[in-house]
Amino acid sequence: MSFIESIKERARQDIKKIVMPETNDRRTLLAAGQIIREGIADVIMVGKEKKILEGAHWLDLDLSKVTVVDPEHSEKLDAYTEMLYELRKNKGMTLEAARANLLNDYLMFGVMMVKMQDADGMVAGACHATADVLRPSLQILKTAPGVELVSGFFVLDVPNCEYGEHGTFLMADCGLNQDPNANELACIANSSARSFTNLVGAKPIVAMLSHSTKGSAHHPLVDKMSEATRIAKEKYPHLCLDGELQTDAAIVPAVAKSKAPGSEVGGNANVLIFPNLDAGNIGYKLVQRLAKAEAYGPMLQGLSRPVNDLSRGCSAEDIVGVVALTAVQAQLV
Repeated sequence: MSFIESIKERARQDIKKIVMPETNDRRTLLAAGQIIREGIADVIMVGKEKKILEGAHWLDLDLSKVTVVDPEHSEKLDAYTEMLYELRKNKGMTLEAARANLLNDYLMFGVMMVKMQDADGMVAGACHATADVLRPSLQILKTAPGVELVSGFFVLDVPNCEYGEHGTFLMADCGLNQDPNANELACIANSSARSFTNLVGAKPIVAMLSHSTKGSAHHPLVDKMSEATRIAKEKYPHLCLDGELQTDAAIVPAVAKSKAPGSEVGGNANVLIFPNLDAGNIGYKLVQRLAKAEAYGPMLQGLSRPVNDLSRGCSAEDIVGVVALTAVQAQLV
């Protein structure tokens, strides 16, 4: 069974309600139809029911089991407005502005559904930038207890690959933090290890990646990853983590023997922490396109309740996968 099929099977064991607010997007409608057919989650769509059903008709989809919520006619609008006002009044939010935001911004309305536990999670980003998805999530849901920052990761399932966890890797941060400092990278490593355990169900083996292995090069970027490794080992001694490591030393046992002898991580890593967003975004997309890997994300970790982003280049099948992953995250809240 592939990684994503195992995730779908887990999602079916405890059905969760997932909000999909981008109802003007063809891929979202196609994904909703597949999610319902496969029994992965109960789908809530935010928007005008007539428009959604017209789209379903043209796409020959049966969305009769989807719950459609129109903010304008929602019986929860007043309660949501009051909650948003209370959360943001210190930032200058008025009741009138809160109501207008909820009526006009379907993503914000969807996040509020998650906040008020009328939904278990949300997936968006097919036609919105990451910042548009993340902003209301941070404003309304905030970070989980004990988490210092929210970060983004991808799960990549590489076919016919002997590395990682039978070809499955978690890569971070590939979608959110532009240039994390050493302390932030240590936090990202800890969150990523937890996400790997929760979603893949195997022991996380974490590599702090660099263009250097154990001091083979000298540069501030190398120093950052070396310091991040030191901080992570000090703050999270339970982690199996090492750095700084070049990618080949991290995942290829034969290379690790010569470049990082004695490292408990070298050659075995399945969680890869990149020095910055450039490296992470470039790295995961190269693996996705050249190795024909399935890439799911950017998933968000560190929020109090699950909301996940999508790449604007995603397919309907990608959306289905992220909804399944979000449902499993919701089971663990």
